[in-house]
Amino acid sequence: MAKLWGGRFSKSTDKKVDDFNSSIRFDKRMYRQDIKGSIAHAKMLGKQGIIPKEDADKIAVELQNISADIDAGRVEFLIDAEDIHMNIEKILTDRIGDAGKRLHTGRSRNDQVALDIRMYLMDEIAEIRAMLIHALTVLVDMAKEHTETIMPGYTHLQKAQPVTFAHHLMAYFEMLKRDLSRLDDCKRRMNVMPLGSGALAGTTYPLDREFVAKELGFDAVTMNSLDGVSDRDFVIELASCLSMLMMHLSRFSEELILWSSHEFSFVEMDDAFSTGSSIMPQKKNPDVAELIRGKTGRVYGHLMGLLTTMKGIPLAYNKDMQEDKEPIFDSVDTVKLCLPVFCDMLSTMTVKKDNMLKGSKGGFTNATDVADYLVKKGLPFREAHAVVGKMVAYAVLNDKNLDEFTMDEFARFSDIIGDDIYDAISMETCVNDRRVIGGPAKETVGAAIKSAEEYMAGL
Repeated sequence: MAKLWGGRFSKSTDKKVDDFNSSIRFDKRMYRQDIKGSIAHAKMLGKQGIIPKEDADKIAVELQNISADIDAGRVEFLIDAEDIHMNIEKILTDRIGDAGKRLHTGRSRNDQVALDIRMYLMDEIAEIRAMLIHALTVLVDMAKEHTETIMPGYTHLQKAQPVTFAHHLMAYFEMLKRDLSRLDDCKRRMNVMPLGSGALAGTTYPLDREFVAKELGFDAVTMNSLDGVSDRDFVIELASCLSMLMMHLSRFSEELILWSSHEFSFVEMDDAFSTGSSIMPQKKNPDVAELIRGKTGRVYGHLMGLLTTMKGIPLAYNKDMQEDKEPIFDSVDTVKLCLPVFCDMLSTMTVKKDNMLKGSKGGFTNATDVADYLVKKGLPFREAHAVVGKMVAYAVLNDKNLDEFTMDEFARFSDIIGDDIYDAISMETCVNDRRVIGGPAKETVGAAIKSAEEYMAGL
């Protein structure tokens, strides 16, 4: 097949080079964006009198027909045509002749692909955004059911202080809320139109770039043609945003994996979101959570790959930049695969409230509350800390919890402890006296949930 750019060449490209150079196998997914951008470009060319208006109209109509044919599976893309941009241009030219050959006036594949990838990724961000909003809704709905479900909180994976499962869920709400904000911010910087940058130095044609930007819904146009075709910051930024989102899903997945083990037994995954063993009949494995955890590394790898690809590229466009698409496409696909199944796994699992409460009573999670009790009785905190440390050492030796001490045992360590100690260090008191903004008390978490619902209503 004759190349659209082949005028300068005296021999055909080697077949292996065609295969190596071609990107149609992965960039064909951008056909809608490519066609939409070409229609806007054609309209502008006709409006500006750069090509005859009747040719511009003919191009726009036929591009819409091509889009419908691709949707219906009636188009076969050619490797020899290299990429989605030249495939569509070839189809157009085959159908309408010389008018189709005028479409590429005033543009290069460099600014064309820069346009398409921005438009494609903005569409994908919109889809991921909707999935994130659903995930936030799932977290809030579950939190509303568990404001009184007491569980141990951890630091260093050691039991620390009691919280509620609702409080724990709302921590992930805050994380995913930040992820949503990052995506919105990323899209804002992405929403700048590069078409009109040409290969690197713009064009002598009187293009109306603002018209094209308005047609395509962009907020602005790029202000430097070199940067317009060579910028892939927005791809790397999105890869970073998706990496952080996956990191949050992975952290929660890790906890669910631990909690579903026999040693914790805080939750049990629904049968529909678990798998078994080919040899051990008793097994119920949290494979969904494990796969999310594993796929996180895949998304991280794409981020590092993109950074490495771009780090040594001089201005302006270089063929290396074709390597931006597969990693960001796979990152997007991975996130879109993980988010829905994560939400369903989470919303269908059984929460074992009794085991969570039992777990919170072990490990001296109320030790800080004993110290706070002593402080409220007049003891300086550092002295109280030392006293309670000795209590814990005694409790470890005698295999008992602090709330199982007799009054005589308490008296060994301090003479200011009264009978009110038992109420002061109960799990319910330990949780619900922490009413500081952001704390685990039922009323505080309830306020956080209300605030979250108001935030969601405004999205």
